[in-house]
Amino acid sequence: MAWGGVKVLRDRNAGLYLGGVLVSGFGSSAMALVAGVWAKSLTGSDSVAALMGLGVFAPTLIGPLLGSVVDRLPVRRVLVGINLVLAVVLTATLAVHSSAQIWILFTVMLVYGVGFVSLDAAESTALTAGVAPALLGDLNGMRLSAAEGMKLLAPLAGAGLFAWAGGHAVALLDAATFVLAAGVFALMRFEQTPAAPAAAGWLRHTAEGARYLWAHRPLRRLVVSGGLAMLVSGVSGGAIYAVVDHGLGRSPAFVGVLYAAQGVGSIVVGLLAGTVIRRLGNRGFAVLGLVLFAVGVGLRALTWLPMVLAGGVLVGFGLPAVHIAALTTLQRETPARLIGRVSATAATIMFAPTAVAILGVAGLLAVVDYRFILLGAAALGIAVAGYCAAGRGERAPEESTRAETEDADSRHV
Repeated sequence: MAWGGVKVLRDRNAGLYLGGVLVSGFGSSAMALVAGVWAKSLTGSDSVAALMGLGVFAPTLIGPLLGSVVDRLPVRRVLVGINLVLAVVLTATLAVHSSAQIWILFTVMLVYGVGFVSLDAAESTALTAGVAPALLGDLNGMRLSAAEGMKLLAPLAGAGLFAWAGGHAVALLDAATFVLAAGVFALMRFEQTPAAPAAAGWLRHTAEGARYLWAHRPLRRLVVSGGLAMLVSGVSGGAIYAVVDHGLGRSPAFVGVLYAAQGVGSIVVGLLAGTVIRRLGNRGFAVLGLVLFAVGVGLRALTWLPMVLAGGVLVGFGLPAVHIAALTTLQRETPARLIGRVSATAATIMFAPTAVAILGVAGLLAVVDYRFILLGAAALGIAVAGYCAAGRGERAPEESTRAETEDADSRHV
């Protein structure tokens, strides 16, 4: 079956979108690493360094509210505006020179997180309006490959720039990438369905996304499967230092090698996603990914490096599959007026469990051998795959069917 990436690259909006993701992803990946390193260098505290990651993650918990805001605004302006705001906010880090200003860095990372959650919701709306549904599977996969590729390259570049010129230089580089991304997104051409007035109030308007997601049983099963998979991933990730230390007898820095193997798997699955979805469907793709993911987690319990590396590749290949499947289903079948809210609600369900898992495994590692923890996580991963596979025959709500059969030409320019 032909690779659909060629069609994606030939599509004006899809190509521009990927360009924007590449540009902003490079700066964001570099800054995400450097924020923790910067905090550690100023304070000497591992806890303060970890708070930088918490700042980026925490806004996920208010994702439905942020999605509700996005659904009320012209999406092209949201994409351009948020990128420009983030560029300006990053310049506040120029005031950070000692541990006394560390709160500024944390505040910037918190705004960073709000921006990322809002951008995710806006991007789903823009892609639904500006890209043919048949291209969404390939595009979502290529977006993942682009993001993972940046995660492999950008942290090294960011760490090198930090060592040479300090955190201010990395922040300014990231700000420049946001400005470039804003310019790229401004070139996208599409017509957005006007948002319906939300006379019922913010709470009810926000809850519409959750109600639709609950009523769409196939999408709900994919999203819940994605959240459970992230729970397993949090357990596996939380035990990664024990794998390196107790299992492989390596230094903590060797974790980077395992994450690189995982990144390779994610790049590959991103490039193949559209082709596999056309053959197996979104649910079949998700189930395949979940099984491979569970096997990969189990392989990390071994003490032979080749198997641990293979497990990392399988984790990188399998885990994103369920999220790509859920996102593609959401974009194809959600009415345009609800895309932002449903997307943000789904993101909260899928990614919030990671923090809970990391906190839990930190306690377990003190009393349970890491290998038993990983084997238990692998068994849970197989159970999640079974839950996802059990969804055969479930139907989408009638509103979704109507949205799916809309005339594509009325949404694309």
